[in-house]
Parts: sequence; C-alpha cells; structure tokens
Amino acid sequence: MTRITAPELSPSPPDSPPPVRRSPAPATPPSRRRHSPSPSPSLALTPSSASTSATSSRPKTRPSPKRKYSPAQWVPISSHPAFAQRGGQGGGGAAWDAAASRLFVWDPSTRGVHRISVRIRDAEAEKDGEEVTVEAAVPSEMLMPEIDLGYEVTHITLNTDGSSLLLAGSHNINVLYVHERVSEDGDTIICRTAPVASHILPRNNDGIEVMQTSWHPFSSSHFGVLTSDAVFRLFDLSNDLVQPEQEFYLQPILPGRCQNASSICPVAFSYGSDHLWDRFSVFILFSDGSIFVLCPVVPFGSDYSKRYIEELYEDVNTFGLKSLNPNVVTNSHLAIAWLEATFPELLRQSADGSTLMLRARPYAPVDDSLTLQGPLCRVCEENNELEGKGSSCDGKAVGFVYSSVGKDSVLVTAWGSGQLQIDALADEIQPQWSIGVPTCLNFNSNRHIKSVAMKCDSNPQDSLALRSHRTSSTGSNVKSNTEAVWMGHTPPLLRLSIVDLALPKTPNSSSLSLFLDPLVPERFYCAHGGGLDMVTLHFLPFSYPEMASTPPSVHPVLTTGNSDTTSPFLPGFVTIADAYGHVQLVGITHTAECFVVEMKGWKEPTPLQLDIHSKSIKDVESVTTGMISKELIAGPDPPILPSSSGLRSLTPDSIEGKSTLHHYIKVFHEHYVEYGHKVFIELKEHGDYVKTEIEDKQKRLQAVKQSLLSIETKDHELNKRIDRASKVYDLLEKRIESFKMLPAANKKPLSQAELEFKSQLGPFANVELDALRSSIAALSARMRRFAHMSLGGAAGTGMAPWQAPKAGRSHVTESQMSLMKSSLERLSLINEENNLKLRLIETELKNKEQ
Repeated sequence: MTRITAPELSPSPPDSPPPVRRSPAPATPPSRRRHSPSPSPSLALTPSSASTSATSSRPKTRPSPKRKYSPAQWVPISSHPAFAQRGGQGGGGAAWDAAASRLFVWDPSTRGVHRISVRIRDAEAEKDGEEVTVEAAVPSEMLMPEIDLGYEVTHITLNTDGSSLLLAGSHNINVLYVHERVSEDGDTIICRTAPVASHILPRNNDGIEVMQTSWHPFSSSHFGVLTSDAVFRLFDLSNDLVQPEQEFYLQPILPGRCQNASSICPVAFSYGSDHLWDRFSVFILFSDGSIFVLCPVVPFGSDYSKRYIEELYEDVNTFGLKSLNPNVVTNSHLAIAWLEATFPELLRQSADGSTLMLRARPYAPVDDSLTLQGPLCRVCEENNELEGKGSSCDGKAVGFVYSSVGKDSVLVTAWGSGQLQIDALADEIQPQWSIGVPTCLNFNSNRHIKSVAMKCDSNPQDSLALRSHRTSSTGSNVKSNTEAVWMGHTPPLLRLSIVDLALPKTPNSSSLSLFLDPLVPERFYCAHGGGLDMVTLHFLPFSYPEMASTPPSVHPVLTTGNSDTTSPFLPGFVTIADAYGHVQLVGITHTAECFVVEMKGWKEPTPLQLDIHSKSIKDVESVTTGMISKELIAGPDPPILPSSSGLRSLTPDSIEGKSTLHHYIKVFHEHYVEYGHKVFIELKEHGDYVKTEIEDKQKRLQAVKQSLLSIETKDHELNKRIDRASKVYDLLEKRIESFKMLPAANKKPLSQAELEFKSQLGPFANVELDALRSSIAALSARMRRFAHMSLGGAAGTGMAPWQAPKAGRSHVTESQMSLMKSSLERLSLINEENNLKLRLIETELKNKEQ
C-alpha cells in the first residue's frame, strides 16, 4: 500500500502572511453533499487560517474581573507556542468547538487545557501559491482545573454548547466548567472542576476501568460512560454527578453459556442518529466483535423534533396494533405507552403548529426492563444465510463508530489486527422490553422519577427467531414484512466489506481510532500507529444500490513509517469543516507536534479512460468532471531528443535519414496528438459541466426574477394597506383625544377616607332614603289636606284661608306655619343633594367595575 510521508513541520511562521479573505461563517459547516467528488488529500503542514473567531456569547455563571487583552497575532497552528514549548510530551487529546471556532488541547506537562482561537482562510484567494489555511491566535488561554486530578488524562471531549469539558482517564473522569472561573492570572484561568461518580470510580486508579465516555448528541448536559464492569451509565450534568440518572447493567451472555471471559468485556459504544428509532438507540461493542443495542434510551429533559416523534407514533399505531399476531400487538402497546409517557404532548392533539420540539419526560416502566438486543447476526448476501459473529476478522475488537448515511445505518468495527469491518443494518431498530423484569426507580421529594436502574438481559430466542423469520422478512409479502418489524427481533447486519489496512503484525493488538467526516457521511478516517487512512463507501444497500460491485476506496493520508502500531500515533485528532466546503484534519502526535491535512473537493475524480486506437471518440465512456485536470493544464511531456550532433550527419534523402524522421514523427504523434485527444475530450466533458452549471444558474436567476415580479405586484397592495392602517391610526388618535375631554377623564380616584365613607353609606342607601321619601310624601299629603280644609272654612266666615279656625283643633300660628314651610324646603334641598350624591356614587361604582 502506497503511503504519503509528511514532510517536516515549518519551524517558524512566514514573515508576511498573505491577504485574508474572511468567510461569512467560519465555524458553520455547509450542508452535506452526497454525490460530490472524493477529496484528493493535500498535505498542508504549514497551517492556514479562517475568519476571526468571535468571542463566545454564552453567559458566564460567575462574573470575572475585566482584564486587558493584547491584540492577537496569527501564526500557523503548527508553530503555536502551545505545541512548540511542550518539550516533546504529547497525549491527552483534543476537542473542537465549532460555534466559537476554538481548539481545546490537553497539555500533560502543565496539566491544563489550551484554548486556542482558530481561523480558516481560503487558500484559493492566495496569489503566491502558499497553502496556508489554518492559523491560531497568540497568546492563547490556559484553563486549569481547580483541583489536582491525580491521574493521567487520556481523552477530552466537549459538549454541544461548548460550556463543559470531560477530562477522562483510564479509571477517572472529571468535568471542567469552561465558563465558571474561580480566579484569573493573565492568560491562565482557574475553572471549577467536579469529579464524576466518585463512589464508583475511586481515585486510586484501581478497580473499574473507564472504557469510553461521550456526550449525548441530543443534550448538552448528558454524557454516557461505559465501564469495564459491563454497565452503561448516563449522567446529567445539571442534576447530579455522583449518582447516574440512568444505569443499564448489561448481561450479554446467558449464565452457563460463557466460554470466553473476554467475550463479555465491553469495548466501546456509539449513539444513534436522526433515523427513526436509531435516535433512541445505543450501540455497544464487545471485545469479540458482537454488537448489542439498547432501545429506547432517552436523557431526561432532552429535546427532539416533534415531526419525528409524531412519525414514529403514527407508524406504531398504523402497522403494529392492526396485526393479528399477539407478539406484534404486545410490542406495539409497549412502544405506544412509552411514547405517550415520555412525550405527553402526543395525547393532547394540539392544533398549535408553533411547537417544533418536544421535551422528554422522566419515565420507565415499573414491571419491565429494556432488552439487550443482540448479538446482531450478519447476513451473507450471496446465500442469505446468517454468519457467525466475528468469523472473518482476527484479534480483538478495539474501536467502533455509527454513521447514518441517507437511508442506511452503517456500523464500522476496528479490529486489533488492522482490519475494518463495515456492516449496514438490514432492517429497522425497534424498541424491545423484557416482560416481568422489574426496574429500580428512585423518586425525589415531589414524587418525580430522579434516577433509573435496570438489568438488561439478552433474549435467548432472538437468534433462533431471526432464522425462522428470515424467509418472511426478505420475501415479497409486504404484510409479513410489516409484522416482522414489530415482532421484537433484532435486525440483521448486511456485510458491506472488510478493509485490510495492511498494518505490521504485532503480538499485541494495534490501536485504532475511528472518526467521522463532518461533511461527507460516506467517509470516515482511521488513525493508527502507522498513520492516518481515509475510507470512502460507494455501495450502500438502501441509498446506493446501483453501486453493488464497487468496494470502499482507501486512501492513505499520512504515514509515519513506524512499525510499532500498538501505541496510538495521534492522541489528539479533530475534523474541522470550514465555510469553503473543505475539511481540515488537525492532528497532534505523541511527540506534541501539530500538523494539518487539508481535504479538498468532495470525491476523487474518476480517471479518464482513453484509447487512441478506437474507431470513434464517441465510444469513449463519458465522465463528467467538475474541473480540468492539472496534468492537461501543465501541458504534454516533451519527448527526449538525442544530441543534435548525430542528426546533422544524416541527409533527408538517405535511408537512415528517412527512418529517423519517421521515428521522430511517430514520437511527436504519441506525445502531442495523444495530448490533443485528451484535451479535446476533457474540454468536451468540461463544456457539458459548464453548460449544466450555467443552466442551473439561469434557473435560479429566473426564480429570483419571478420572486421580484411577485413582490412588485404585491407592493401596490401593501402600500394601500399601509395607508389604510395610517388612517385608522389617525382616527383612533382623535377618538382618544375626544375621550380625554370627557368629565370623568379628569376625576381623581377616591381617597381612603372617601372610600370608607362610601362603604358606610352603602347599608343606609336603601333604608334612610326610603324613610325620608315616605315622610316627605306624608307631610305633603297633610299639607294639601290642611290647605283644602282652610279654604272651605274661610268661605263662610269671610276670613282669610289661613285665618279660618279648625273645628276641634287648636289654631296654628303664622310663625309656626312659616317654620314648617322652611323646614320642608330645607328637607327638599337635603333630599335633592342626597339624590345627587347617590347618583355620583353609583356612577363611580360603575366606572370602577368597568
């Protein structure tokens, strides 16, 4: 296998860096493109630059005093002091924060983390040909833990929002809070640090070993830990770091059937991705190569897309409950109960379309536990038979990664013998529970689930059932296929390929690490003691079935020439997707050297097959390429000519001269005519490519023109609506001004004394007023009667009416009569005032009620 040996790193940055063309979004990778060219690896060991990374806008939990920042100087990342001053002591790992464009590197010598600002610069904008694309800012910050870790950090990983960093060793784990600062001293920052599972992982580095730790992709506060005691634990950073939120005790082998102790040793795990029930799955690899699945596993409080959850819910109700098979109905009921309890919004049937995400509620069935589905059996494509696990690879499984590519779920297993085993799920993952196996639940003071622990046994009938249902699951009966999905059996694996990296044979297993490409899902990288290789998948059973005969392509990116492959060559490795459609591979060697490999393009161009002896150029297979080959641009290779002294002695008419002339005509024909044919074919194919691109741009231009025309047509209507709204606004303002002129608008609110007086008048409003009115009515009636009697008596005597004496009664004097009249007048005035006050009080009460 041919490998590319990396040249020595540049010891110092260039004196005058080339001009920078800043990218609009340096840290945001573009959308994935599937049918684009495979990169031609271009080794750029003098790193490059990107746009200046903006300071993170995440809030700090502890305010820190302001310090003066000196202007940053941008140097190639390989020449950064964080790598130049470490004295050859590497290891510890690296992590990449895409949102803030920062690189985190563990320094074993200072036992701290370098936080380095990185920028990516477009190399195509440079005119001097210097391929410098990744640059780092000097000075950088040093994040120090506030406590002495007491162990060697072998791996660091950053959560999705860049606020917490896991510092993992072989037996211990600590969390470093990036934004919670205890103190600062220049560029050195002391950050709050907390141990994880201190009662499970002792500080004496003895006992349980940490196999792998990784943040959950759907939560920034949850991370999973796989330990050597075959327990998978899920911790919640925001709740408790001592007690795990969820514990799964894995039982992959039935009692009495274990033949090899290493077969029950877990090695690695990987979360699922955005594909049906895969997003709720955890794939676990054991040392014998067997793969098991836990489904469903959901961090409490994590957010998921409402559309995906409703799709799963509808799928279960449509295909599961209508089956005549009791096992299908039972599994469907369990899945529906889990979905409804975890996402209760499904039962509300809300018509509000503004809710795009659903938050997972804490839930676990009391009487049932998750089944450890597996081991996943592999299907041989030729004869549709089930293979034994790990039958084609030697050694022990050492690495594992899951990738979702289109409609396929790809599982890649790395073996210590230097082989990569690539499989794809031949069916969908479905949830599965063990009926009658109780779950241990821990509740808080509010009677809410705080933590969950369960024992997950493998199903002994699963492999036999898979064999018995193999015919129905691969046949043409759609109803049988639908029922087989919900039978509760693990899906088989379809073997895609086994890639041999041709590593030197060693007594011990080689150390291999797998990394996914952030832009092209069909591509992944394998780092080992001999260097770095890139593997690209071409055939996928559901996404690319037409490429069934195309094996994966393996491209050596970097080689070390080291025969010892048992120790990792790259303790730190990150993949950076820049804004220009390229992938930057940043690696840190065990000698603390940093290098950058720039992966340009999307797929490797297919070689142009040309036969000059063919009858017609049309017979040549058409290959569409996106760019003209550099070999054609460089021109044809000049033929080797002998010295002119020997040709001068020959004459054109001689036999030797004619033979020599014919020979050189043939040589020139082979070099220049063949080159002309290549140029013709290349330009012809490139013309089709340019024509396609121009047509695409024209379609987009027409779409933009149509949009502009529609906007112009709507502009007049929008102006009318704006004018109408302005008139309505003016009318409302006038009405408000008229309301301000009303008498009640200037009235002040009642004081406390007035309110008390009003409350006192309330009980007498209907009592004293009625009595007063009745008294006035009685007095008025008596007055009228008295006046009538006085008029009758005065007519016979000739006396004035008020002077006529009454029979049987004493005479009323004139003074008494005037006094009575004045009293009646005052009583009438008081009555009118009281009526006026009552009307005002009633008006105020109505205003207050309104």
